[in-house]
Amino acid sequence: MSSLLRIHWTIAPEIAPRPLINCNRCGGLKAYRCSGKFRVNANGKRIDAWLIYRCSGCDNSWNFGIFERRNRRDIEPALLAALESNDPELARRHAFDVVALRNKVGRVEEFSDAIVDKQALGDRKGGGGTILELRLELEMPTSLRLDRLLANELGISRSRLQTLEERQLLVIDPDGANALRKLAREGTTLRLDLTGEPDRQAIIRAAGG
Repeated sequence: MSSLLRIHWTIAPEIAPRPLINCNRCGGLKAYRCSGKFRVNANGKRIDAWLIYRCSGCDNSWNFGIFERRNRRDIEPALLAALESNDPELARRHAFDVVALRNKVGRVEEFSDAIVDKQALGDRKGGGGTILELRLELEMPTSLRLDRLLANELGISRSRLQTLEERQLLVIDPDGANALRKLAREGTTLRLDLTGEPDRQAIIRAAGG
């Protein structure tokens, strides 16, 4: 008799995207890394705020605009305090906003490295399961492909994942058959039927069961 094991994965990218900028010191295109520091400038009642980046070659600075010429009264006091204190969570949120970076500079270097926190849901009394249900939550968008994520975290090859999908033992919602080749997405649910698989227990342990 099959049993369902539900596991929740929270995925947090490790390395922030790096804008590619022509460095006037190095004399060429360089990747700039986020410093985690903000610059806040007050001109009367107007406030400017930037996230500071540093050239990977020479440490030259580049400022990524958060807002410009904003009236102080229109800024939440908590936000202003976070900017002035270099709040790490706020810096991380802006540093991983690849869409805003790309709109600003065009070319961005992205990384697929991620940390996956795994939590089994429900009562595990009665042994393991034969059907594995994974639910994905993304701390923020990532450039990690779903097949690579699953292969890394479950300890099985991408070709085997493809075979399991073709045999309808791996079902992915949404996106179906195309999902493995796409980036991991918030809210994705996967069902993997491990009935008869000789390494079922190893896969379950790797999944975090």
